[in-house]
Amino acid sequence: MIVSTPSFNGLRVLVLESRRARELASIVSSYGGEPVIAPSMREVPLESNTDAVSFADALDRDEFDIVILLTGVGTRTLVAAVERARGSSTRLIEALRRTRVAARGPKPVAALRELGVAAWVTAPEPNTWRELVAELDAHAPERPLRGARVAVQEYGAPNLDLVAALEQRGAAVARVPVYQWALPEDLEPLRAAVDAIADGNIDVVLFTTGTQIVHLLRVAESMGKRDRVALGLRGTVVASIGPTTSEELRQQGVDVDFEPTHPKMGFLVREAAQRAEELRRDKRTAT
Repeated sequence: MIVSTPSFNGLRVLVLESRRARELASIVSSYGGEPVIAPSMREVPLESNTDAVSFADALDRDEFDIVILLTGVGTRTLVAAVERARGSSTRLIEALRRTRVAARGPKPVAALRELGVAAWVTAPEPNTWRELVAELDAHAPERPLRGARVAVQEYGAPNLDLVAALEQRGAAVARVPVYQWALPEDLEPLRAAVDAIADGNIDVVLFTTGTQIVHLLRVAESMGKRDRVALGLRGTVVASIGPTTSEELRQQGVDVDFEPTHPKMGFLVREAAQRAEELRRDKRTAT
């Protein structure tokens, strides 16, 4: 039995990834796509990370019952910020070891492992805040959320749904911003992507984080083309790497055409290549 290799068959695929843009573009090319690279964000540690340092001091005083870590990069940046400010992260790591730590998924778990800290709770796939809260509910016999003092490490923008869910369960929540996302210093590739979407010259868009759509639409707004981009996306295959990203896309008014079977870049591109032509034809016919 001959199994055909998935192929984009020359479709133009917009890549909004920044750190791994070349890697993702290479995978797109390997499946017969024409990658259009437009980095949409850069990671910027907070210049004066007083919230992170204050959190570390409070944790050292045992003022939190539960610490929630949402991202691996955020966890590492938190430790680095404290080390810069205090000259050592030893006391922070020791405080984490004696505190119940909840991790949203495998990346913060890996960061904790590097520190020699075990996660008390880990959210199962698809690793959204909903699974995390469900796991915390399941562990309520050990430490109920009612009356708990909970610190949430944020990852660029506050997760207000998570905070609300924790507060509804009676927790006192302290938000700890660790890093933020900024637009790229060079906006020309992103502006060119806005024009291409508005003109119907993009066939597939790969979203690997929700911040990408926020920044894409922000640049489109600055160019006076937000409505045209929204219209262009209706005829473009919108591929989301997973539920958290899809949630942000829908909040921005963008319909998601599919998520891969696993929230990994390789799966995202391969399955997009399998389905893109059919989805694009259906969407453009409907539009």
